[in-house]
Amino acid sequence: MSLTNIMGLLGGLALFLYGMQMMSNGLELAARNQMRDIMKKITSNRIIGVLTGALITAVIQSSSATTVMVVGFVNSGIMTLEQATWIIMGANIGTTITGQLIALDVGAIAPLFAFIGVAAVVFQKNEKLKHFGEILAGLGVLFIGMTMMSSSMEPLANQPAFINILAKVQNPIVGILMGMIFTAIIQSSSASVGILQALAASGVIGLNSAAFILFGQNIGTCITALLASIGTTTNAKRTTLIHIMFNVFGTIIFTILCLVTPLISIIQSITPTAVPSQIANLHTLFNIVTTLLLLPVGTMLPKIASLILRESKNEASGENGMSVKYLLDPKNVHTETTMISVICIEGIRNEILRMTEMAKENIHDSFDVFMHGDIKKYEKVENREEYVDFLNKEISRYITNAITHEATKAGSQIFNSFYTITSNIERISDHAINIAGYSKMIEEKNISFSDNANNEIDEIKDICDKTMDMLLQKPDNIIKWHENVICMEQKIDDMTVQFRNNMYERIQKGLCTDEGSILFSEMLTDFERVGDHALNISNEMLKITMKEIV
Repeated sequence: MSLTNIMGLLGGLALFLYGMQMMSNGLELAARNQMRDIMKKITSNRIIGVLTGALITAVIQSSSATTVMVVGFVNSGIMTLEQATWIIMGANIGTTITGQLIALDVGAIAPLFAFIGVAAVVFQKNEKLKHFGEILAGLGVLFIGMTMMSSSMEPLANQPAFINILAKVQNPIVGILMGMIFTAIIQSSSASVGILQALAASGVIGLNSAAFILFGQNIGTCITALLASIGTTTNAKRTTLIHIMFNVFGTIIFTILCLVTPLISIIQSITPTAVPSQIANLHTLFNIVTTLLLLPVGTMLPKIASLILRESKNEASGENGMSVKYLLDPKNVHTETTMISVICIEGIRNEILRMTEMAKENIHDSFDVFMHGDIKKYEKVENREEYVDFLNKEISRYITNAITHEATKAGSQIFNSFYTITSNIERISDHAINIAGYSKMIEEKNISFSDNANNEIDEIKDICDKTMDMLLQKPDNIIKWHENVICMEQKIDDMTVQFRNNMYERIQKGLCTDEGSILFSEMLTDFERVGDHALNISNEMLKITMKEIV
């Protein structure tokens, strides 16, 4: 090959990969919320699960992105391992659509696609139309790169050295290893299959050699999910293991079929003169047949994964000190996928839920400490407060990191709202520790409260419990839920005013000491602040829901 051919090959590869990234990102940005909702609502029905995985992957043009999403959802606890199995099976089918598009050979009109798409991106102000323009531009750039690679590799067909290398590829093990390594490096089976089709289009390689490379490429694509599972829960790691088992099983079955049956000849006979189409057809057949074989026994895959990867004692018992459970490190997620924000958001949502539950327990126990001086409960409140502070710090740090990967204004605003929510939850827990801390002065100065004051404290405790329970709800109607929180906050304000007036009356009647009235007033201030922070959280939750709907 001349220097011109080499430069053409590298330039074509760059355009091909960049076109794939543009198309994938455009598709994800255009349909991200719909995909998230579908993924979250998926049932345990295996057929629906497979079809969902295939549809989503066909849309976003990346099984890696779908699998990474699944790892994130399993890690967040919103999807079971069994549900993830069906999605992964479908994702492997959906990813073959890229190869079929390439096999259609629309390179002649690719520049037109690129022009229309770029024009939409540059001149359109509508964000949705820009996303669709990015899809079209990516498709055009992809095919331009494909054509460049095919043209640049044509001289290789007559190079003896390269022909000798391809002769070795006919060894199944060598071909599978080559496919695995190459795909693991570029982290995209769609891209690696496309490059293989470009080789075939230039006459460099035939299906006899390409088949085994293709099988290895299916295994190599698991590297993306493997990286994404670093630092996740054991269940999330099992999701990745299921993905690997699926592709290894398919590779074993199809390698045997290619060696002992005329499968390759049959595939060749369908499109005798178009090797890229032969590769695309074999790729599709590989994933459909593997899915059909594993579908009846698919529930066994999670069990096998659980036997191989067992939960650690610390993780199983939950007694592993202070740690985050649901946050998937953005650095471990495939950087080409904008669906990273969906994964991050679900992890943050679940960590915030844990944090809110701790704050709720602290508020409840703080009043018991205030009224009865329970030392053991005070220690529990202190320990939870320390954990809440830890989670606030870790979630805030995570949001700062995750927001750098966010590609949309709406997504950035959602992260900002989460940041505000964690701060307000942390402040609620601070007020709980304040209320519990008053017990020390009560004990030191031997302060007691009247029966009326104690009854009011019981009412305050009850309304705080209801408020925190409301924050932990998963509302079907966010508007109505928000209105209920507003009403609750107003009730807290009214009770604060009423109980403070009652306190003044008790002081005038000599039923309340100066020191007791000061502590009671301080407790009322904390009580009122809890309502204020609850309303702040509700306001941000409403913003998040509105942004997710758009």
